[in-house]
Amino acid sequence: MSDRVSLGRGLSWQRECGSAGRACAIAARAGGSPMAELHLFGEIEGASGFSQRRLFCKWGLHAGGAWTLLAGAGAGQTQVDDPQVDDVAHWGHPLDMHLATKGLQGWPKLLLEVWHVDSWGRRGLAGYGVCAVPSAPGSHLLTCVTWSPRGSPGQRLLGPGAPQLLRPEAAASAGERFRLRTESAGTVQLRLGVLPRHLQRFGVALG
Repeated sequence: MSDRVSLGRGLSWQRECGSAGRACAIAARAGGSPMAELHLFGEIEGASGFSQRRLFCKWGLHAGGAWTLLAGAGAGQTQVDDPQVDDVAHWGHPLDMHLATKGLQGWPKLLLEVWHVDSWGRRGLAGYGVCAVPSAPGSHLLTCVTWSPRGSPGQRLLGPGAPQLLRPEAAASAGERFRLRTESAGTVQLRLGVLPRHLQRFGVALG
């Protein structure tokens, strides 16, 4: 997964604004365009149920074109953890993102890629996962089920790990995934706080 944040047109808008993303949002409000905001914070706690060891996780934010990342990192990578006693990898990787939007289409998701490092130092894919951001405010403990493409025996001889998607963002599309032959992998645990602001402007009452 690249460090690029998949925010559609919102990404282009943020790039034009540079580090002044918040100023752009304020200017949009001043121009009469209603802006709702969403603050996401928490951590990727760890993973379990994977047959591989020495695990790490790449993650990225995926949202529709109306969304803009005002502050925080929209992509990142955890450290490598090698479970010694059980199959649980502990990461404790922080998440902190402040988003603004002009509409509710393309509600944010977190795309996850779990990788492992073999004894030769080679990296291989362990699983893909998609975690929908909860719409209700508050603190949420989430479990993201992951999967990997099922390769042929010949493909598995080419290197460690499962076959990789040419476009990792395709994992966020249920339609594209159903065309793949996949097998289940482990799970990733996240703790995510959700703090919405001004969503009532779109007729949304979050309880």
